[in-house]
Amino acid sequence: MITKLLIESLDRRSGWFLGIVAVAMVLIPILNLAVPEGSFLHVPTYLVSLLGKYVCFAILALALDLVWGYCGILSLGHGAFFALGGYAMGMYLMRQIGNRGVYANPDLPDFMVFLNWKELPIFWYGFGWFPYAFFMILFVPGILAFLFGWLAFRSRVTGVYLSIITQALTYALMLAFFRNDMGIGGNNGLTDFKDILGFPVQAQTTRIALLVLSLALLALAFALARVLVTSTFGKVLVAIRDAESRTRFLGYRVEHYKLVVFTLSACIAGLAGALYVPQVGIINPSEFAPANSIEAVIWVAVGGRGTLVGAVVGAFVVNFLKSFFTTGALAAYWLFVLGGLFVFVTLVLPKGIVGAVEEFLAKRREARQAAAPAPKPEPAE
Repeated sequence: MITKLLIESLDRRSGWFLGIVAVAMVLIPILNLAVPEGSFLHVPTYLVSLLGKYVCFAILALALDLVWGYCGILSLGHGAFFALGGYAMGMYLMRQIGNRGVYANPDLPDFMVFLNWKELPIFWYGFGWFPYAFFMILFVPGILAFLFGWLAFRSRVTGVYLSIITQALTYALMLAFFRNDMGIGGNNGLTDFKDILGFPVQAQTTRIALLVLSLALLALAFALARVLVTSTFGKVLVAIRDAESRTRFLGYRVEHYKLVVFTLSACIAGLAGALYVPQVGIINPSEFAPANSIEAVIWVAVGGRGTLVGAVVGAFVVNFLKSFFTTGALAAYWLFVLGGLFVFVTLVLPKGIVGAVEEFLAKRREARQAAAPAPKPEPAE
């Protein structure tokens, strides 16, 4: 049944996208592990980690496009759900260090020993067990999104007011996580990870495995989103986006639809954050910064809002440009480039990269059909 729904929901663009992801899952490990380092085709391990980070950002963009592109909920706080999932994974990784930390204390993480904590806080219990940590990766962002959405949507908070509240939410979380007495690392965050599921985090094969897992999650999240937006549920979401009052007058419980898609989007963002942390090696309160959530909105806008594929394309394009500009003498100009890119897309490419490409191809097809000679009439008998 699920396979049938997936096949029915896929169009040519979606098929190409999933095909590219599948090829990357097979090709990149081969080019990293089997091809010699001196070869032109070799993919270095540092690039594997960088691609893994990009993929996690693409999953976050996909989650944001699901609520913004199809339901009209412009969230400026999705970075909070991403960071919460990352912190849940970071807490699990910290518990795996054991007595290999600087202070060699098997019961407390190093930062707690440094701050003279005597015992592990109760909310850290269970994070030494991966199934519990995985549950929290989904539960914490999901319950926060559910509670926030239930309060906001039932009060009919929409538009710029909702965007400002989501931004205030992530800013408040950033300030809270900066405090040392929160017991989650303070401004330094969580780092110095050793193992994940018994495998060394820094090992080449672990890096490859994390990238493949990230690509698999990207494909799974895309397939789930595609099935959702092409279903009757998705059509109601689009109706809410385009005419919320009219949809409500037709008898639909708009608040319920918004709440479901917002909570699902938060869970996807939390999973992206969880895979992001072991690949970059750190999680700190700066991940909650409102600028990160705003940047995610730019990814979706650049790629093409309401296309799913465009969100992924935008995340890769913008983050590639960010890596290019921030690793050299042009680092001081990156924010100008980012702002200029957003203005350019808004004025010149309002449908984003994917939308502009589709519009160009549609015009070419129309021109070809117009230039084609008219069929000759059949001779009369």
